[in-house]
Amino acid sequence: MPNRTQPPSATARSAPAPAEHPTGEAAPEAPDSSTVLDDLGIRRALMRIAHELVERNDDLSRLYLVAVPNGGVPLARQLAANLREVADAEVTVGILDTTLYRDDLLARGARPRLRRTEMPSVVDERVVVLVDDVANTGRTIRAAMDALMDFGRPRGVQVVALVDRGHRELPIKIDYVGKNIPTQAGDRVELLGDAGDLEGPLRVVLRPEGEGER
Repeated sequence: MPNRTQPPSATARSAPAPAEHPTGEAAPEAPDSSTVLDDLGIRRALMRIAHELVERNDDLSRLYLVAVPNGGVPLARQLAANLREVADAEVTVGILDTTLYRDDLLARGARPRLRRTEMPSVVDERVVVLVDDVANTGRTIRAAMDALMDFGRPRGVQVVALVDRGHRELPIKIDYVGKNIPTQAGDRVELLGDAGDLEGPLRVVLRPEGEGER
């Protein structure tokens, strides 16, 4: 009997070819859909904010960057480096824990976890720039303003937030915003470091309410 060519198997027919670039290389993995601001975007935003600080403040020697831990710390340090680069200005950087000044401690129930405060000097007659990673209800910024009073009487207070997600419960104004991100009240917006904690390249992720829950 003549040989008949066997039809290709169903597996062979259905197996898709690997995706390729026009150059013939394998396509890269899709970016993490939860990332709303990557490291490059964060650096660009902070450089823009540094220029805005220079434009708004005539005497940069009075500036005092005060980071709200934890996320505000790497952001304030990068802002200080940017101000050194764009205006040759050496700006004091401090860290101010706001935990015990929050007005919702009792509502949270759990024992508060204290974080470090490192204020190199008093804030008398300085223009304090509070630096936070994510602005939400405004209660953290309000607590930071209250905490500042333990370190003197500033000439003025300005506020930087890398991300403003809205949902303000207090009349707190953000003076310098890296990016506005519309969110639902139950969503989580976090600043993360790719090397763990806040180390390595940074990114901002948005996790919708209920994500990961069963």
